[in-house]
Amino acid sequence: MKVQYDEEIDAIYLKLGDQEPDGVIEIAEGVNLDTTTDGKLVGIEILKASYKLDLDTILSYTLELGQSVLRKQVA
Repeated sequence: MKVQYDEEIDAIYLKLGDQEPDGVIEIAEGVNLDTTTDGKLVGIEILKASYKLDLDTILSYTLELGQSVLRKQVA
């Protein structure tokens, strides 16, 4: 997942995959889901982002791995 924030227009985009979106579903005013023709979610756009969420939280990250991932050995 990639997170992009455009401070000039106060919009945040969460890119969830490498596929290009074919359509958009507005789920609330200024909150859009980018989808493919087969219904896969590939991105989330949030306009007026600073009013809708805590930017400090979304622009920082914590990586949480399940125990099964931690037990795997890297070759």
